[in-house]
Formats: sequence, C-alpha cells, structure tokens
Amino acid sequence: METLIFYFKTYPTVRYSVLVLTLVSLCAALLGVSLVLKRFSMIGDGLSHVAFGATSVATAASFTPVYIALPFTVVSAVLLLRIRSNTKIQGDAAIAMISAGSLAFGYMILNLFPSKSSSISADACSTLFGSASIIGIKRSDVILCAVLAFVVLFVFIFFYHKIFAVTFDENFATATGTKAEIYNTLIAVITGVVIVMAMNMVGSLLISALITFPALSAMRVFKTFKKVIICSAFIAVFCALIGTVICILASTPVGSTIALTNIAVFGIFYLIGALKSGKK
Repeated sequence: METLIFYFKTYPTVRYSVLVLTLVSLCAALLGVSLVLKRFSMIGDGLSHVAFGATSVATAASFTPVYIALPFTVVSAVLLLRIRSNTKIQGDAAIAMISAGSLAFGYMILNLFPSKSSSISADACSTLFGSASIIGIKRSDVILCAVLAFVVLFVFIFFYHKIFAVTFDENFATATGTKAEIYNTLIAVITGVVIVMAMNMVGSLLISALITFPALSAMRVFKTFKKVIICSAFIAVFCALIGTVICILASTPVGSTIALTNIAVFGIFYLIGALKSGKK
C-alpha cells in the first residue's frame, strides 16, 4: 500500500494513466461484445499491424505517430468491415490480407531508413506491446486517450439500440428502417479509434485480449445482450485496476499485465459457467 501511495503522489502520470487505462479497457469491452457476436473479434490483430506500418512511416517522416496512425487505422477498419460483406472474401481472409500487407510495408520502411531504424524500432515496439512502465506514459498521450475514450463512450451510449440491432440481425434491422451500413461503419470507426488509444499504453497486439476476454467471460454466465454488456464493462474496469496495481508493485509491463488479468478472470467465469450448466 505504501508503494502505491508513493507512486500516486510522486508521479502525476500514474494518476492520469490509471484513469485512461480504465477508460480504454471499458471502451474495448463495450465494443468487444458486438465484435465477438459478429464473429469479427480478431480485427484487433489486423489493425495492430496497420498501426505498426503507419507508425513506421510517421517516424521515418519525423511526424507524431498517433496523428498518422489514427486515420490509417480507422480507414483500414472501415475497409475490413466492408470487405466482410463481400462473399468472395471472408472476414478472416480480409484481416490476413490487410495485416500481412501492413506488417510487410512497415518492416520495409524499417530497413529503408537505417539512420532512423532505432527510433522506428522503439516506436513500433511500443505500438505493438505498449509501454514497458506506467511511469513512461506521456501526458499528451494520456490527454488524447481520455478525449477519444469519452467520444467512444458517448457514441456507444447514444447509438446503443442501433448497435444492438445491427449486431444481431442486419437484414431485420434494415427492413425496419435502420441504415445498417452506416452503423457498421460507425462500429468500424470506433474500433480503429480504440486500437489507436491502446497503442502506446496497452499495445495494439494486446488490445485483442481487452476486446475479446471481457465479452467472452460475461457470455459464460449471462445470456442477454444488456447483461453481457454490463458484466463485460465491470470485468474490464476491474481487470484494468487490478492489472495496474500489479504493474506498479511488480514493475511488470502495463499491457501484458492487464491482458493476463483478463485471462485469469475468464478462467474464473468459465468455471462459474460450467457449474451453472451442470446444475441445470
């Protein structure tokens, strides 16, 4: 406890980071329910490679990575969900195409600019796996993540019923007058924003754990969309806080600690779900 108090008093970024990590985890969990139900939960892995390529280009051109990665990642997310509706190219194949291409492009940039390779490598590693320490998170990144998180939460709450409709049955939603294409695009944009939010803090490769595990954990116990959403949100916030405490006390990487905490909670919920099924 004394160590936690010391870090919170000595390092202002720790206080901000706890807030933002909680918001990022919450946004990822809320979005994750729709993505898991749409069988598109692996989009995080694909978009992480896009962020890697965009970060490599930005660093080579001496630009701030996040301002280049954000539009590239959002556009790629929209393209992925649009390609998903193409019967000739299934969702998993679309992810493989875009992620492999982006990863190859990023690595090519890494080798074409040897004078900046160390800087690119550092930014790319941070993009993929997140910050090695919660203290190293920049205040500008914290502010940007906080703003984006509140935007994502507002959009999700405001369009909750529409997102619910297109998640379960796009054809029925369209028949009732809902413009499913618009809301699918909205989900894609939010997905891209969440990936960029997580880049320097959790790591875009590890964001898949924050997207999928809270939703999967909640689905083991609850069966209605509303209950799954609420439970998933609580799980995400709990894992973010516990993971952050462990990170501070044990000096472990931020992203992997929170991801492993989510995996542990999933194991608990899996057992609870199995016990509930056995009693019926």
